Amino acid sequence: MDDKIKIFEDKKIRMEWNEEEQDWYLSIVDVIEILTDQPTHRSASNYWAKLKERMKSEGNELLTICQQLKMQAEDGKMRLTDAANSKGILRIIQSIPSPKAEPFKMWLAEVGSERLNEIADPELAIDRAFETYLKKGYSEKWINQRIKTMEVRKGLTDEWQRSGIEKTQDYAILTDIMTKEWSGKTTREYKVFKGLKKENLRDHMTNMELVLNMLAEVSATDLSKESDPLGMSETAKVAKQGGSVAKAARQQYEKQSGKNVVSPLNAKNLKKL
Repeated sequence: MDDKIKIFEDKKIRMEWNEEEQDWYLSIVDVIEILTDQPTHRSASNYWAKLKERMKSEGNELLTICQQLKMQAEDGKMRLTDAANSKGILRIIQSIPSPKAEPFKMWLAEVGSERLNEIADPELAIDRAFETYLKKGYSEKWINQRIKTMEVRKGLTDEWQRSGIEKTQDYAILTDIMTKEWSGKTTREYKVFKGLKKENLRDHMTNMELVLNMLAEVSATDLSKESDPLGMSETAKVAKQGGSVAKAARQQYEKQSGKNVVSPLNAKNLKKL
C-alpha cells in the first residue's frame, strides 16, 4: 500500500499509531476529502456520513473497520474522529466512485490476482519477493539470506501448528520468547531500538542478525521435532531453548569480534553497506 498512497504525501492526513496493533490509523474524512475533491472538510464529513449509511445497508460491519480516535480538528481542539487502519481504509476506498480511487482499486485487483497465482505456484511468491527487495535497493547477497529466513520461518510455524498452536497471538508470544532469549529484546523492543513501527523487523536486520535469528528458529524447529511438545506451555519452553542456542553463538561471536550483534541499523543504513 505504501507506494500506492503517494497521492496523500502532499496532503494533510491525520494519523495515529496504535502501539498494541502495530498499525497506523488514518482519518477517514481526510482520505475522502482528497479522493473525492471535496471543497471543504464539512462536505467531506457529509460524504462520509452518506457513504457509511450505504455501506451499512450493504451489510458491511463498519464497527470492525472503524474506530473513533481523538484527533486535532481544524479549530485546534481534539475531537473524536472516525479512523481506520490500512486494511479498513482500502475497504472504504473500494466503495468510493472517484477517478482518484481507481488506482487503489486496480492495485487491489492486481494484488488479489498475484495472490491467487502464488497459491497455485508458491515459487512465484519467492520470485516476486526477490524482485521487490531488489527494487528497494537491497544487495543480492542480503536478499538470498532474507529469502532463506522465510523458508526457515515457515518450517517453524508449521511445527508450532503441529504442536497445537493456532492463535495468531500465541505465534507472536512464542516469537517474542525466542527473540528475547537470543537478542535480549522482545520483537517490539527490537523494533523500537531500530526506529521502526509497522515494518517487518527481519527486513531491517543485518546479515549477522538474520543468521542468528535463523539459527534460533532452526534450533527451535529441530528441538520441537525431537521433544514433541503439546500446547502453549511446552512449546514455549522449546522456543526458549532454540533462542538459547543462538544466544550462545551471539555471545561467542561478540567475544571474538568485539562487536555487538544487535544493531540499531535499519534498512536505510543496510542499503549503504
